[in-house]
Amino acid sequence: MNGLSIFAGNSNPVLADRISEYLAKPLGRLKVSSFSDGEIQVEIHENVRRQEIYVIQSTCFPVNDNLVELLLLIDAFKRSSASRITAVIPYFGYSRQDKKVSPRVPISAKMVADLLENAGVHRVITMDLHAGQIQGFFNIPVDNLYSAPVIIDDIKSRYPENLVVVSPDAGGVERARAYAKRLNASLAIVDKRRSAPNQAKAMAIIGDVKDKTAIVIDDMVDTAGTLAEAAGVIVEKGAKKVHAYCTHPVLSGPAIERIRESSLSSLVATDTIPLSEKAKECEKIETLSIAKLVGEAIVRSYRGDSVNSLFV
Repeated sequence: MNGLSIFAGNSNPVLADRISEYLAKPLGRLKVSSFSDGEIQVEIHENVRRQEIYVIQSTCFPVNDNLVELLLLIDAFKRSSASRITAVIPYFGYSRQDKKVSPRVPISAKMVADLLENAGVHRVITMDLHAGQIQGFFNIPVDNLYSAPVIIDDIKSRYPENLVVVSPDAGGVERARAYAKRLNASLAIVDKRRSAPNQAKAMAIIGDVKDKTAIVIDDMVDTAGTLAEAAGVIVEKGAKKVHAYCTHPVLSGPAIERIRESSLSSLVATDTIPLSEKAKECEKIETLSIAKLVGEAIVRSYRGDSVNSLFV
């Protein structure tokens, strides 16, 4: 892979190092700094002319800084005559704003897609988009990877029997059903009513969780209100234990306290977003790495092989 170069922004250095280790290829040299007023400045410190560039950057907290950093890196590579630029965005920020939910609001996910294209990116590799239709916001190829193989292997190793997979809301039923099928488990759904953004109230359980180990599956956990409410209701309905799995541990606001005080036995998240120090100290929160999965997707993209076959 002599024509391939891997670079990483500042958003998730641990994941970038793991991907680099899997690929047996060192990260490219660059410098990201800021002017005194907060403007971001990037410099590429090696020749990238006619190279195929993969730049790794999650647009997680601080979201706007990491997004601008990614855009500036893409522009720098474009102006340095790179042959092709692929943005590897394990967590795609603004993905929840994928439609107009009320009058006079933006479709922010579409705007971010336009920004990336206009900056000069040729392809995007991301993971577990909040809504699959976001791929259609781009006029360039988008590979939407799934963390399911990593999560399912972990569930099978820890909880081999008597499982019920639980969707924390109606929107996640399709995802939960896919997990339940591959785990040979039953399915349950939490009937949830949301009163305001980031506020949720779980109402009832559709399905049987009594005397079973409940596995709650979600794409992301933000303030953990939905998850904490769901875990409480599941326990009330007789589940032995409640464990949660998610791809993106956003964990903002009161999330850590809610998880610590909830009926959850554990929350296992992938490393698309780095955990804060506070989250690392929470005994209920664990991480799984998706570095090998992302690294393999990069290899297949570079060689022109099928990426979809990773998930068949």
